[in-house]
Amino acid sequence: MIRKNTLRLLLAASLVATGSAHAQTSGTLQKIANSDTIVLGVRPAVVPFSYYDDQQKSIGYSQDIALAIVGAVKQKLNRPNLTVRTIAITPQNRIPLLVNGTIDIECSTTTNDAERQKQAAFSNTIFIIGTRLLTKKNSGIKDFADLKGRTVVTNAGSTSEQILHRLDTDQHLGAVITTQKDVAESFLALSTGRADAFMLDDAMLAGERAKAPDPDDYVIVGKPQSKEAYGCMFRKDDPDFKKVVDDAVARLQTSGQADVLYRKWFDSPIPPGGINLHLPESDDLKALFKAPNDKPLS
Repeated sequence: MIRKNTLRLLLAASLVATGSAHAQTSGTLQKIANSDTIVLGVRPAVVPFSYYDDQQKSIGYSQDIALAIVGAVKQKLNRPNLTVRTIAITPQNRIPLLVNGTIDIECSTTTNDAERQKQAAFSNTIFIIGTRLLTKKNSGIKDFADLKGRTVVTNAGSTSEQILHRLDTDQHLGAVITTQKDVAESFLALSTGRADAFMLDDAMLAGERAKAPDPDDYVIVGKPQSKEAYGCMFRKDDPDFKKVVDDAVARLQTSGQADVLYRKWFDSPIPPGGINLHLPESDDLKALFKAPNDKPLS
């Protein structure tokens, strides 16, 4: 009887251990373990969040966070030599590439909101922004009401595009709203006079202004039309992977390392040209770093 009971206990323990191991490597973790590769979606030109340096290597604030998550995944799976691949994405294809398994996670400038949560899951917030306008100093545009009859550009598929159309309707602006596929092309429309203003997240606008040959010719204006939370995005219904991701982000923030990353990318010279955004850390970010959470703001 003792031997039978012992065997039953050993069998039960074995089943629990097997189930636990399976839970730890289900979903995205299992996919990564099977391929020995994690695939990151990156943006080629969103300074200073996710962009290519002069060696075509992906760098930036969001990319540093993604690499911290990669480190946590390596530790979770006990795969110190896990291969890391990057695939360039756009605002239009980032969710389809995630859902179909082409990429495993993307950390860039994706806003966590209710609509996107129907298709994907989000990490603890990595950044908080306000949507504003970038314009030339001599444009006469000081706020969104000044867009009456003017041409304004934004990125196709962005939350700013949705907000612009709503403002145009609600305030009868009669603005000409145009879109471009990414931040670089939107800024080009502004700098070449094809648009009078460029609406997007204030930190991204600061990055484009800093890159310009004549940054002092541009100003960021207007009352923020939304406050948005950026998160790393991954597939839905994957609690094991979400825990690894959330824990990695929370460790960065509560340890003070996120403040170091902020200063590195937003208030110091950055590669490849040594530009400096001179963008002080906001009170919203300071509060977030003390109390990490995954709550959307819009």
